Amino acid sequence: MSRELRDALGCFATGVTIITTHYKGQDYGMTCSSFNAVSLDPAMALWNIQKNSGCIEAFHNSDGYTVSVLSAKQSELAMHFTRGAQEERFAAVETLRAPSGRLLIPECVAWFDCDLHQVIEAGDHDILLSNIRDFSRHDGSGLVFERSQFGVVQLQNVA
Repeated sequence: MSRELRDALGCFATGVTIITTHYKGQDYGMTCSSFNAVSLDPAMALWNIQKNSGCIEAFHNSDGYTVSVLSAKQSELAMHFTRGAQEERFAAVETLRAPSGRLLIPECVAWFDCDLHQVIEAGDHDILLSNIRDFSRHDGSGLVFERSQFGVVQLQNVA
């Protein structure tokens, strides 16, 4: 059932992000398509991390994380952050620091700097619920992931 369920869930298009944190003097980052808004007042968001992820300790025990919403031109970067050691993921990748000291990915269409509020166990993943402390948005189209492929939404004016 797992493959069939994954294929069915893959029909739901999502945005693509890179989530980063800083823990014990090291930067950690991973590609994520489970980022979602939770509340506008207070400003809250969430994302999910697999319990067997090699960087779960860092995301659980740091004070928070940043979410960089990737632009349509950043699909290669999205793939880059899915593999290799953490040092390799950040090597030769330009980054910026948010006021919190956590990393941001330049040229993304939006970013959110978040303070970890709660970790919620949920099956084979944990949900990381956060308070959004700072954010920014930029012009451009976001990267979309659907049916295991990257794409871009073609916006239409509906009368």
